Amino acid sequence: MTRLTRLHRPFLKWAGGKFRLLPRILATLPEGNRFIEPFVGSGALFLNTDYDRYLLADNNPDLIDLYQTLAREGGEFVDYASRLFTADNNQEAVYYRLRERFNSVAPGREKSALFLYLNRHGYNGLCRYNLKGIFNVPYGRYKKPYFPAREMVHFAQKATTRRATFACLDFRATLARARRNNVVYCDPPYVPWSITANFTSYSQKAFSLDMQTQLAVQAQRLAERGVPVIISNHDTVFTREIYRNARLQAFQVQRFISCNGQSRDQAGELLASFL
Repeated sequence: MTRLTRLHRPFLKWAGGKFRLLPRILATLPEGNRFIEPFVGSGALFLNTDYDRYLLADNNPDLIDLYQTLAREGGEFVDYASRLFTADNNQEAVYYRLRERFNSVAPGREKSALFLYLNRHGYNGLCRYNLKGIFNVPYGRYKKPYFPAREMVHFAQKATTRRATFACLDFRATLARARRNNVVYCDPPYVPWSITANFTSYSQKAFSLDMQTQLAVQAQRLAERGVPVIISNHDTVFTREIYRNARLQAFQVQRFISCNGQSRDQAGELLASFL
């Protein structure tokens, strides 16, 4: 895999996105003919790697529908989505009206454009749903939300030239598609700092500790078949236990969740390489 000299930013804002950690993660990725992500998120790894083919999956259908629409329509969808990014639409009342429209409209071009609008106008770029599957992120109060036309065009072009497949799949079904000479990178919803901590998933279904263990077990099995798997997660007693058969890299990262930059503390991060 050719290492890229310029980093490309994702067009979506994404809690837990890996853009800032790219140099460290890219250094761990081996060669292969296909790159697989069961938790694609903002697609930062897709945009900044150079594999021949990609399988990019997530269990969030709205995210995958957006990627499929952009890959299929390219510039036409970019122009269509840009119409939502106006001063008139950057108002609290309009935001909630469009959020309600998003929650009621069927999957398709309009819903994908609204997903992008909500991502850029909502609070902190969060993607959050209630137990009924209703998107409920509040208004973000930004002066002028950025419309990422250039980033979207680049994403669409790479999706076409590198034969990227986008799929709404459970992580287990995605990993089951891995074959020898593939490379897998997993960025699951992170383990909480303690088992009593309250945490929620960005999708409708919480990612339980049992699922974290299943992911580690499946990663180990793939590695035994010659498929390398790299996983990012919090550095905790629990993660060190379930990743005990992997090569571990521990380091500190700056968290960017709070609106108050002074309260954004450093946190321990692990890269577990099952090779």
